[in-house]
Amino acid sequence: MRRPQPLAVLLALLASAILAVQPVAAQSILRDAETEELLKDMVAPLVEASELEPGNVELVLINDGSINAFVAGGQAIYVHSGLINEAETANEVQGVLAHELGHITAGHVVRFDERTKRATNISILSLLLGVGAALAGAGEGAMGIIAAGQQAAMGSFLSFNRDQEASTDLAGARYLSGAGITGKGMIKFFERLRGNEIRAGYSQADEAAYARTHPLSGDRIQVLRGLLEKDPAWDAPPDLALQERFVRAKAKLFGYLAEPQRTFNAYPPRDTSIPARYARAYAYHKEARVDMALAEADALLAAEPDNPWFLELKGQVLLESGRPVEALVPLRRATELTRAHPLIAGMLGHALIATENKANFPEAEQVLRASVQKDRYNPFAWYQLGVVYEARGDIPRARLASAEQQVMNRLYPQALMNAQAAEASLPYGSPDWIRAQDVALEARAELERLRDRR
Repeated sequence: MRRPQPLAVLLALLASAILAVQPVAAQSILRDAETEELLKDMVAPLVEASELEPGNVELVLINDGSINAFVAGGQAIYVHSGLINEAETANEVQGVLAHELGHITAGHVVRFDERTKRATNISILSLLLGVGAALAGAGEGAMGIIAAGQQAAMGSFLSFNRDQEASTDLAGARYLSGAGITGKGMIKFFERLRGNEIRAGYSQADEAAYARTHPLSGDRIQVLRGLLEKDPAWDAPPDLALQERFVRAKAKLFGYLAEPQRTFNAYPPRDTSIPARYARAYAYHKEARVDMALAEADALLAAEPDNPWFLELKGQVLLESGRPVEALVPLRRATELTRAHPLIAGMLGHALIATENKANFPEAEQVLRASVQKDRYNPFAWYQLGVVYEARGDIPRARLASAEQQVMNRLYPQALMNAQAAEASLPYGSPDWIRAQDVALEARAELERLRDRR
């Protein structure tokens, strides 16, 4: 093998520094009507206390087992499934959401980008100086310049990030106080994080703080405890109804994501509580044990006949087990009780199409159109709507539905082609014609952005 030349090494380092600041790969999003409604209700009083506009904060559940939540662009909070699984109470999750709202109100996403660029500029400048030194024959000096520049860039970035996190902790405490919500959950969650850090071998010594993106958990706990214990809301009683909803959603998520045997270990058959039945229903369904899954769903409905989420569960099991006609009754009722929640209405539309009875297609079109009007970011609902349009011979709208689905799945060339074809055939100036233009513009802009990145 050939030994790399100094200049080649420096150029490789330059390339790696530039690549390091690119966004990480997108993570998969989990969509569940019940969990989304729960998160909205958890954050609503905190949003009001933060003086952000109600309804403008979006919560997105991410399929990631790590204990984390983050803000990325606009007013969206991304919550990892691992955080839901690790937390014991709704109040703990509210503490995390309050913290993330602090990032939004402080504009930290924009400032993070600015600071990243600044750190990158320091890093690249040191690399360019190193290249110059290497070309002049000072190989070891060049590497010293690079190392110093990289250390300065990283130190600047980490210090900035720690300061952000500390100020955001305080903002979160203010929002909890303003909403009249106890900060005990926030303290408890940081204590849980500290315990995990210790078990994982992360040093809690003061000197270790300089190499971290966040302040030491022990320091954060000390500061927050001194503030929150004096707050009038510290002894506020927990919201028992919210806690019950949280325990159910947590069990449901565990049953959906975990290996079935793990679910049966955590929620054994002798446990006949509602959360345990909820988790086992999904575990049985994953193992294609349809009768067992339906038995759990029926037991849940016997306890709460008009619970829309239990009705949704039964409809889902029946639909995905090849029994769409039977699924219509619980899904229609769930759609009615939730006032056509877009995800449940979308599942009802899917069931109506899956019956393969053309007489059900007009109803399917109605519920699917209602679904995408409330929530455009549902590619499967768009796909089903396209099936309905194609079945009745409405090819322009079928192509528009395909374009909507494809642009969300990042299939930009196909989306552009279908959107342009739909625009050419739809009535001039109609809402669908305008939407076809919008989708085409979005797909074209994304294609140009991808070309620029290359």
